[in-house]
Parts: sequence; C-alpha cells; structure tokens
Amino acid sequence: MKTIIKNAIIVNEGKIIESDLLISNNIIQEISNKIIPSGEENIIDIKGSYLIPGLIDDQVHFREPGLTHKGTIYSESKAAVAGGITSFFEMPNTNPQTITIQELKNKFDLASKNSFSNYSFMFGGTNKNLDEIKKLDFSEIPAIKLFLGSSTGNMLIDDYKIIEEIFNCSKVPVVVHSEDEQIIQNNLEKYKNEFEDQIPFDYHSKIRSEESCLKSTKRIIKLAEKTNSRLHVFHLSTKSESELFSNNEPLENKKITCEVCIHHLSFNDDDYKTKKGFIKWNPSVKRKQDQLGLWKSLNDDRIDVVATDHAPHTLEEKNNNYLNCPSGGPMVQHSLNAMFEHYLNKRISLEKIVEKMCHNPAILFRIKNRGYIRKNYFADLVVLNPNKSYTVDKSNILYKCGWSPFEGTKFNSVVSHTFVNGNLVYNDGEFDESFRGSKILFK
Repeated sequence: MKTIIKNAIIVNEGKIIESDLLISNNIIQEISNKIIPSGEENIIDIKGSYLIPGLIDDQVHFREPGLTHKGTIYSESKAAVAGGITSFFEMPNTNPQTITIQELKNKFDLASKNSFSNYSFMFGGTNKNLDEIKKLDFSEIPAIKLFLGSSTGNMLIDDYKIIEEIFNCSKVPVVVHSEDEQIIQNNLEKYKNEFEDQIPFDYHSKIRSEESCLKSTKRIIKLAEKTNSRLHVFHLSTKSESELFSNNEPLENKKITCEVCIHHLSFNDDDYKTKKGFIKWNPSVKRKQDQLGLWKSLNDDRIDVVATDHAPHTLEEKNNNYLNCPSGGPMVQHSLNAMFEHYLNKRISLEKIVEKMCHNPAILFRIKNRGYIRKNYFADLVVLNPNKSYTVDKSNILYKCGWSPFEGTKFNSVVSHTFVNGNLVYNDGEFDESFRGSKILFK
C-alpha cells in the first residue's frame, strides 16, 4: 500500500515547510510541494497539523521479563506509539537482568512478537560480567548501560577498575546512571534517624542530592577522557552537572554527551507537595533553579537528547510511604504532548524539540535510516494536531499501571497518526494490532 500525506507542516532538520509526502512500502519515497495521486494510494489530508519524524526514546523500562505486573513490551510500546515514539532502547534492569548474551537474545525474541514500535536493548555492565561484554556483537546493541548509583533492579557497579576496562573494550557508547552511592546512603541514614519511616517525599532531592550527582558525573567524565571513550550521561537533574558538558563542536564530533528527561524539565521540588511519590524518580526532581538550568543547557546544546526514562510501577506500589515507594514513573504516551506545552510556553522551539527527540538519538547511536524525514529513510512519522486538546485521566491512559504524573493536565495537542516503517500503526485512538516493529539497525 502506498500512502500520500497531504498538506503537512513538516518540522525537520531545523526547518518548517509545507509539503506532501509519499510513503511506498516502508520508506519515504517522495517529499514534494504537490504529489498527484495515481489512484492507488491511501490519501491522508492533515492540513493544519505538524508532521515530524518518529521519536526515538533512548531510555525506557518496559519491565519484561520478570516485572510484568508493572508493564510489558506489548502494553508500553502500544502507549509509546500513541505518544509518537516509533523506536525505543530498553534498559537491562529486568528480571533476569540483561547481562548475558542469552538474555539479550531472549529480549529481542520477546520484542519481535510483541512490540508495536521499533526496538533495541542496552546490555548491562556489572562488577562481574566483563567477559560476557567482551564476547558481544557490538553491532547488535546501541550501548552498554552502567548503574553508578543504585536503582530498580540492584545493578550497582562500583568497581572503577572494571568500569575502566569496560570503557576500553566497548565499541559502542557507555551510558550511565550517574549518582554517588555513598553520598546517597549517608543522606538516607541521616533522614531515617530524623524521621524514622515517615521521611517526607520532598526530602528525596536532599537524599538523592545535587552533590551525589555532581561528584559521580565529574568522576565518570574524567574516566571517559582518560580512556578517550564515548560516554553518554543519562537523565541530568542539576544545573551544575549540565555545565560540565560542551557545546563547542557539532554533535557528530562529541565523545561526551548527555540527556535530560521530560520529568526534570516539567517538575521541580515544589511539586512534591501535591504529587508526592508520583514524581519520585532517580535521580530526583530537584530545585526550580536546577529545572531552569537544564532548560538553558538544552537550548544552548550542552544537553543533546530529551528522553523519558519511562519506568512504570503499580498504583499500590507508588502509594506506599517514602521508604517503600519505588522510584520511576510512566511517560512515553505523554512526552511529545508535554514538550509541545513547553513550546507553547516559549521554553523551546519546535525545531529544537525534533532535533533533541528525533535527530540527535539517531546521530549519537548511529541508527541506520531513522530519525529524519528524508527520501529513502524508513517512514517513521508522527502527525501532531495542535488544534485539538485533551485532559489526561484514567479513561485515556494506556500504561498497564493505569496512572500518570500528568493526570489532570490539559494538553493542547493530540497525536493523531503514528507510522512505523510506513505502516499506520496508530490512527485516532485505533491500533493496528497485526503490526510489529523491527529490530533497529546501527551503522
């Protein structure tokens, strides 16, 4: 089937143009001011709506295998395509953990049968699996993931001799969750002594503190520079960290890069009063001045990527007291809508949103033929209608966990269509249940 998308407002490669677009098979065949139908095509007129490349989310936790009461590849990829995400990289802290080649193969098999979007998986590094890392086919994966601070799944790696060896042997970027574990544990003990088991949620930013992030990030940058390795730091949460990164060269030439997540751009520590455990993430949501500093560094290109760190937990789990409330929250369905609100509030341009959520992940991880609206690229495309609005509530949330930190928020845009490899997978609330995404290929 061929499809012509008519009257699109295309946001791509720093420009906004009005054009038609022809999809043939699974690729973009033509981009032109006026494409004349031959009579064989499916015609979709999106006049007044934006057409952007499918979002590439470089950090999600879809919880399968082993944690499927929270989410599955099927449920969370379905929510992802409804939010305009056409490709994702899933993290290794499942059960069992993705720290052996066999478990990596198992995940690829699960995704081939269940994922609505294109997929790949990061391989986890630990203090004990260096030999397994050395046997990897690095063309299969986007990156090696290291948890320098503990989080869901207990994959803490703290042996810096092993970390240095991983840098030296990896042929793909090493990506890190960067927090200093000793500082966190010292802070936690201090507030346990003060509050016992009733630590207020707004103390999360004091426990998972600026100091813990900054110390860890400085140290891992120094190691990457020593080994001349590719380092990508996930989910920055502090102004001071963001200032450690460079904007003095094109992204293609950077060896040390970083990202920020939707929640650190959208919330600050004032929001703990009302949202409590529902905005408890690792690293923590911090002060307003950190939120503003992250925005500045995103717009001046010190921060390279915007991602979600989508990490669902059940309502029952999130309603526990601080010590028993797990960190993380669902985000993939609402990330593009949230960023569009920031555009409306003049915090970022549409072109910059597309750069950070579509183009730059493709550059950083050398993804083959995705992330742009270009002739002969895969037709991963999203239609965003800025003329409709909706309010997030339990009736329209697609996550298996059934909740969102954005509940009650009115979004002034709607994802109306999502194409994955040229297939209309999501169409105004309806899904093509027969379709499955593809394994992402890397250059």
